[in-house]
Amino acid sequence: MANDTQVPKHLQQRMEALKVLLVDDDPHMRKVVRTMLAAIGIRQVYEASDGLAGLEAIRSLTPDLVIVDWEMPMLDGAQFIRMVRSPGDFPYPDVPIIILTGHGDRWRVVEAAKVGAHEYLLKPVSTKALQDRIVSILAKPRPTVKMEGYYGPAPRKLVFLEERVPEPEPEEKPKKAGNVFILH
Repeated sequence: MANDTQVPKHLQQRMEALKVLLVDDDPHMRKVVRTMLAAIGIRQVYEASDGLAGLEAIRSLTPDLVIVDWEMPMLDGAQFIRMVRSPGDFPYPDVPIIILTGHGDRWRVVEAAKVGAHEYLLKPVSTKALQDRIVSILAKPRPTVKMEGYYGPAPRKLVFLEERVPEPEPEEKPKKAGNVFILH
């Protein structure tokens, strides 16, 4: 393996056997990602140049993993994932999906999680970062859940850190910290 990260042998064998679908409208980016996947031992890589072709490729190829761009014509990455994560309407709603995009806006990361992406990677991406996300999907698979309009991987635990506010003096009114009122 050309990478300096050690992958356990049983996972390396699983990675080498993966069928990966790349969905990106940029042929240069598909070539770059294909080269990275080859560097980590993945040989079965298929490509689709837009979201609609990607949906059809999932139906016909049944890949083990999909890597999709966010910004594409006709059907963007979020719309693509929503369509895949439609059990009853789509034949393979549980396929792991990694968003690979040049957009690092917080709202996009949150939206990717809301629509059911397993991972979110920002371009330019390193081979190691891509490998780490794939290893994470294989080594720590998250069960698929359906709840309140969501279908996708079980969400990771979110940790919200509150802004600390000094304790008020007894005669002071309560102060607000983030969305939480602190009363003493």
